Amino acid sequence: MQQTREPGGSPNAEAIRAMLIDGAGDRWDAVGEALLLYAARRDHVIRIIEPALARGHWVLCDRFADSTLAYQGYGRGLPLDDLETLHRLALGRFAPDLTLILDLPAAEGLARAAQRSGYPDRFERLGIAFHERLRQGFRQIAADRPERCVLIDATADRDSVHRAVIAKVSERLGVGLPE
Repeated sequence: MQQTREPGGSPNAEAIRAMLIDGAGDRWDAVGEALLLYAARRDHVIRIIEPALARGHWVLCDRFADSTLAYQGYGRGLPLDDLETLHRLALGRFAPDLTLILDLPAAEGLARAAQRSGYPDRFERLGIAFHERLRQGFRQIAADRPERCVLIDATADRDSVHRAVIAKVSERLGVGLPE
């Protein structure tokens, strides 16, 4: 299995990640963010994800294109159709087989992020209203794409969330996974 993340995952994409994550909240506008994210994503897919899939490996990625729809679309207000066009330009029809969306209230998510890292990144500093729009965006993405997306209640304890993830992956992909 290949584990990776976005933004990032390949050396070039990690360089772009640093530009996106660091600095003031208004460092980039929504269009600049989307373009940088797709530049990073294209490199990531070409250099890491597609070769892993060609070798027959599973790829587990922390975030992907749905995050761009949520952050730059629902959160920043870019038209979703424009983001879909950008996706087709950069990646064609490439998409995950399964997307797990871990859902919890925005305030709780921000509190968990603060505990995890100690220092909020550029996106975490954008405020509660932005993060409420993100949550609603992710929930809408899950509702619009039920064949690919699964919404998981992440308010439960870590073990319960883990069991829910394993159950959904096993159910959706038809594989048995150890709990």
